[in-house]
Amino acid sequence: MPRKSEQLKVLVIDDDPNVSWMLNKGLSGDFEFKSARDGIEGIQMVTTESPDIILLDIKMPGMSGLEVLDKLKKVENHPDVLMLSGHAETEMIVEAMKRGATEFIKKPFEIEEVGIHLKTAIERRKLKNKVVGLQKELSASRDGNMFIGESAAMAKVRELVEQVAPSELTVLIRGESGTGKEIAARTLHSKSPRAKKPFVKVNCAAIPRDLLEAELFGYEKGAFTGAHKTKQGRFEVADKGTIFLDEIGDMPIELQSKLLQAIEQREFVRVGGVQNIRVDVRIVSATNKNLEEAISAKQFRDDLFYRLNEITLGLPPLRQRPDDVPLLVNHFIERYNKMYKKSLPDISSETMKKLIDFEWAGNVRQLENFIKQMVVRNDESIVNDLLATSSRVVAQAPYETNGSYSTTPTAHIHEKFSASFDPETDGYSLKARIEKVVTKEESQLIRAALTKTNWNRRKASQLLDISYRSLLYKIKEYALNEIK
Repeated sequence: MPRKSEQLKVLVIDDDPNVSWMLNKGLSGDFEFKSARDGIEGIQMVTTESPDIILLDIKMPGMSGLEVLDKLKKVENHPDVLMLSGHAETEMIVEAMKRGATEFIKKPFEIEEVGIHLKTAIERRKLKNKVVGLQKELSASRDGNMFIGESAAMAKVRELVEQVAPSELTVLIRGESGTGKEIAARTLHSKSPRAKKPFVKVNCAAIPRDLLEAELFGYEKGAFTGAHKTKQGRFEVADKGTIFLDEIGDMPIELQSKLLQAIEQREFVRVGGVQNIRVDVRIVSATNKNLEEAISAKQFRDDLFYRLNEITLGLPPLRQRPDDVPLLVNHFIERYNKMYKKSLPDISSETMKKLIDFEWAGNVRQLENFIKQMVVRNDESIVNDLLATSSRVVAQAPYETNGSYSTTPTAHIHEKFSASFDPETDGYSLKARIEKVVTKEESQLIRAALTKTNWNRRKASQLLDISYRSLLYKIKEYALNEIK
């Protein structure tokens, strides 16, 4: 009998085959039952069958039900477990609950009774997942790390968010790593008419390029090896809500045309499918890359850029708003004192000055990590060690608050402006000159790191304090070849 789409899958782990048979006979209209005859087989089937809930016998030959519970703790996001037993000793019930069981059903049981227990457990799981999701969204909207500050730059950001959030405009959030792009995206969603609908994030850099299309648009059963069932994509999940395309600058060029079509026509076809699927989503994207340069290099479509960029929200780097540092420091001290039950007092004016004067390459995220360490160790004096060992490598030129490419060089870049530079022949463009200097310095630094590590790219990426993916991109960008 084929499984109905609304049926829930129940895995019965019991050495008595009659248990699964009886349940299947009595509850086949609401549930699909799969059976395992021992604990080892049951644990394997949790991964292969992806059940919605587990019925587990507490006494079995070989691995007991209690041992199975211990093993299931290592399975990420495993379903709830209902214990079955004809031996309902109080101590055994308590021990099972301690190890993760949610309910205990005594044998012999009534079929209808098990059905009620199953439906109750599944509804409880759905409610729990919903609460967790709402808590995450609420936490993100309240977090507002990037909105803490009284600087003029942050006032402009807050004003623009308030103006843009109620609209249906696509928003491109630009800024360096650690400036709070995801928080900005969640805030735009929470202040929009779509706030009660899904907010779905997709990190375009974290998903392998050959899987990104299936992740975004879903796939049909049999579309490729391993596609055992039809799966919705993130666009479908985000229907009526907001989809946040993080690191959009890393999206493969060959996939950008399908994304453009989905945005313009509000429909797409799943991988391996033929039917058009219509969705209603708002698009918010983010990047720390210079997309204009990517367009010039034929790595990003200009038509997609203009479609995503109906309005730009530029987030200022922390070094451009040093007056906000004390507010952020106090906010993080209060938060992590409470979280870790510590009592780090307000830091000294000397320490605060060091934090204000520091060039935060990792922006608010880096500052937060510093304060977290200070609170956990309950010692502000470690700030000297933290600042001394912190990397000051500038991975990319920053964005100004209006979203354009920055023309503000850091101190060490100023030193590289050679006296032999002749503006009459090389031009007066400060932006072009800065980009030329940064490119040259970055290329030389990367080659030096690769040489030092004998072209071990993973070791070089660690030495440079950048991701392995970023290093591979830069090796290709600067056409760096190993000299043999």
